[in-house]
Amino acid sequence: MSFEEEYQSFLDQHEKAREGERLRRLKEGHGKAELSFLQNVWWPLFHHFDYLHPEYEVDDFKDGKRYLDYAYIRPGVKICFEVDGYGPHLKNISRWQFADQLERQNQLIIDEWTVIRFSYDQILEQPRRCQQTTQQIIGKSLGADPHHKTLTFIEKEVIRFVINKGTAVTPAEVEKLLKLSDKTARKILSQMVQKKILYPATGRQRIRSYRLGEGVQNPLCRI
Repeated sequence: MSFEEEYQSFLDQHEKAREGERLRRLKEGHGKAELSFLQNVWWPLFHHFDYLHPEYEVDDFKDGKRYLDYAYIRPGVKICFEVDGYGPHLKNISRWQFADQLERQNQLIIDEWTVIRFSYDQILEQPRRCQQTTQQIIGKSLGADPHHKTLTFIEKEVIRFVINKGTAVTPAEVEKLLKLSDKTARKILSQMVQKKILYPATGRQRIRSYRLGEGVQNPLCRI
């Protein structure tokens, strides 16, 4: 499906599952900045919204409720993505409100959330950098996930290396990383291409570099 179709289905699904304040917050708090995060950052990476929750409700340290722009939740993984706009409300924020925002983030970290913050300007003007940060934090979080059984240890190490590098990798780099022969490194990379974990980045008859698969074929999307 296209982004528009998948996005509408995503919102419909969450609206149907909510009521009261949680539904009101989704309808009123999910705005242009939050949409831009999905369109410019999340969708180009994963082409789906699995495990992602908009305007996710969490308990406040003052016994109230707070809402995260997005929560990515898997077994053993809790990542909060926040999109911060720079507008009049931020310029005129009081000292108390500023301290309250810091305390809010501190409490999330204490509750074992990983917190990633992007500015609205970053999402619009530097989407690739935001994509790399998102891919790195999810890859780091899922790399040690004991619930994932379909990737070998070596494949996980290659994926983690590609994510941390942020660009395509060469057989020589994998050979050095894993202390393998050139033949064995190329065999592993070829197998990962067959599994649609990796794709050739440069070269045809003899592949010179590899990149992670995108969309639903990217193993970091579904593991």
